Amino acid sequence: MKKIYSVIVAGLMLTATACSDFLDINETPNNPVSVTPDVLLPAGLAGTAFANGNELNRFGSTVISVTAGAAGGPAAFDIYNIDGANFNNQWRFEIYYGALITYKALMEAADELNSTSYRGIAKIMMAYTFALTTDVWGDIPYSEALLGDENTQPRRDAQENIYLGGNGVQSLFDLVKEGLADLDVPSSINPGTDDIIYGGNIDNWKRAGNSLLLKLANTISVVAPDRARDEIAAVITGNNYINDNSQNLSVRFGSSVGSRAPVYEWTYVSLFQNDMMISTRFVNLLQSKEDPRLPLYVTSPTGSYVTIDNGFRGTLPTPTSSWSRFSSYVTGAEGEGPVRLLTHSQTQFILAESALMLGTSGDAEAYYQAGIRASMSHAGMNAGDIDAYFAAHPDEVALNGTQEENLEKIITQKYIALYGNGLEQWNDYRRTGYPVLQDHQNAVGIDGTRPVRAQYINEEIARNPNFEVILPNVKIWWDVN
Repeated sequence: MKKIYSVIVAGLMLTATACSDFLDINETPNNPVSVTPDVLLPAGLAGTAFANGNELNRFGSTVISVTAGAAGGPAAFDIYNIDGANFNNQWRFEIYYGALITYKALMEAADELNSTSYRGIAKIMMAYTFALTTDVWGDIPYSEALLGDENTQPRRDAQENIYLGGNGVQSLFDLVKEGLADLDVPSSINPGTDDIIYGGNIDNWKRAGNSLLLKLANTISVVAPDRARDEIAAVITGNNYINDNSQNLSVRFGSSVGSRAPVYEWTYVSLFQNDMMISTRFVNLLQSKEDPRLPLYVTSPTGSYVTIDNGFRGTLPTPTSSWSRFSSYVTGAEGEGPVRLLTHSQTQFILAESALMLGTSGDAEAYYQAGIRASMSHAGMNAGDIDAYFAAHPDEVALNGTQEENLEKIITQKYIALYGNGLEQWNDYRRTGYPVLQDHQNAVGIDGTRPVRAQYINEEIARNPNFEVILPNVKIWWDVN
């Protein structure tokens, strides 16, 4: 091993049935006892899931009107109030000194052992994690990141270059394709139970990598439609992406104290459990569609949904035990989660949007309906009940309007299917303007508008001259809506 790294261990020693301790909801453990691939892989995978499902998810879910803030950070998010004091732990410990540095260490360990499978997975997941980071903050350290003492003040690469390449920067697409190429080469050793997502199933990792290419292309489809069209068309031609719920890129956590998913901890266990509840607006949306996923998604301890409107500043419902919260679909029955990073339904909605807006092959309505069915099935509905919903709601499941009306349908159903992944819901809203959301009550923030980026953390601005204050109302590169 060339170098010993201090890495995130949001799932160090995680196996299919157990995982190690986490700290509280805004921190993750570090200092692994070993840096062999079988230790680094679960650490990295759980680290990315932790970054997606922790404080950034509380922010995304609240600002996008799925949850509503009752106190603490979510109450501030709910009125669009964020600044450089937010997300320090996420930037530093969950992402850069966490999941990302772990994947770099994993690639180095894999190189020494000539393990192309571990190296390929590391590249795919590094690309996913960098995409998460640039989608939240815009221009970020990328080409000069993770160099330690070799470069303690890395430059910020332009988001356009991170996605498309150029200016000495490898594109995220090329990083994923390198990973996929590695997975096609025989490997000296392969992951097994240390692969806490697929249990060492390399075919599923190939599907996940191709679905990630679809997600990346979908993200830039408004600002760079030609590149997005080409990337999506190539994946469709290859026909090797996630096409079943069993292939979802999802990280399951443990069910014992200290091993549970972050969303379970901040929903039911930690000191922050009463900071938020489900938004009245989200419940109203599903009720307006007579959507059978509502009771599968949202708890109703009293038999009724107890919620508040976004930005509400009156007297909160009592007792707190009556509040509607994320159900076990998101948290797991005892904290297992999973954190869903890429799913079958998400992939189908991407293909539907691409067929509609970019003209890629396939029938947009067929993809759209497949996305709804995959989401309903994943939530626990049986095929007969799904068929019954389709029969009773033909207009909801048909793309029978104008192109713009059909796009709104696709993104609104995708928003519902992405329940529990606030970051991806926020991404789609910024990119398309859908679903149509009313401003929150008592909105303040910079100019009373919903944040379109996170502000760089104060600590990074203080220590790295390549950073500056960019306010949350300044759009990132791919957000031209």
